[in-house]
Amino acid sequence: MFWRAYHETTPGPRWAGLFAEYWPVYHRWWSREGVSVRPSYAVCRRALMAHMPEILPLYDDLCALAGGGDQAARFLSFYCPPPYLSGCSQAVWSGKEPVLVRNYDYDPRSFDSLVLSTGWQGRRVIGTSDGLWGLVDGMNDAGLAISLTFGGRRIVGDGFGVPLILRYVLQVCETTQQAGEVLARLPTHMSYNVTVLDAKRQYLTAFMAPDRKAVISRTAVATNHQEVVEWVSHARFTATVERERFLLQRMQLHRDPEEKFIGAFLKPPLYSTAFDAGFGTLYTAVYRPRLGRMELRWPGTVWPFSFDNFPEEGRHVAIPGAA
Repeated sequence: MFWRAYHETTPGPRWAGLFAEYWPVYHRWWSREGVSVRPSYAVCRRALMAHMPEILPLYDDLCALAGGGDQAARFLSFYCPPPYLSGCSQAVWSGKEPVLVRNYDYDPRSFDSLVLSTGWQGRRVIGTSDGLWGLVDGMNDAGLAISLTFGGRRIVGDGFGVPLILRYVLQVCETTQQAGEVLARLPTHMSYNVTVLDAKRQYLTAFMAPDRKAVISRTAVATNHQEVVEWVSHARFTATVERERFLLQRMQLHRDPEEKFIGAFLKPPLYSTAFDAGFGTLYTAVYRPRLGRMELRWPGTVWPFSFDNFPEEGRHVAIPGAA
């Protein structure tokens, strides 16, 4: 898999070039059920204005850079996108230097493979891209880190795709408490578990859903179910309960040192090679928000980034089990 690291302080022609490159594939995905199924531009913009007004000017700028087209603007709103599923495991290791560690389990054919460093609206953010401005994990220069896992429920409703929710949290929040308040009020189109860690060592996991209020929990571990398993076949296939128990044991019974705990994400049962089913581990991310540092890891490979040292480069990464 070929990865790129990209930095741009203000949205400009380089981001426009990325959008032009990725848009044909994203358009096929976004319109696969028919363009009329997706909400209109007016509905999408009203939703952003109602729930994320602080980033509306940024959204408008990106739409203009994307060419100002109706369908591109609707896609970039992340409002009521097509349903999609992922695996993933994540946990907060609360040692001397707390870290947020996560595995992202997804289909490599439907992934940006892009690390973004942005200074949009005066807020520096580093994270793993989805949809070219959404994020599946990331951190900001206030020392707030965040990541997501699929919540293991099939219900789809009116709300935002969770990658934009993560972007919004990192653009406007500085603490775990602020992030929890935002996550409790934002509508999501599917169920997701969002874990947050801040520079003061505070953490939470929000169990978000389209059909019920978010549950804000002081839990340090999230896999692919919420408070109880509701989609039994998915839970069995992804071993969500087994992965959760494994992480809790590592944290509560064995108290692994940091490097051993991170290393466990690169091995079964957390590390998955189920690429044929779309749930293989594409990478492990490690966030140290107090230090402003992150790493992407694969077996035998570590790619470090920080706000002070962000190398813009490309890398070919061999992922065991992936074509």
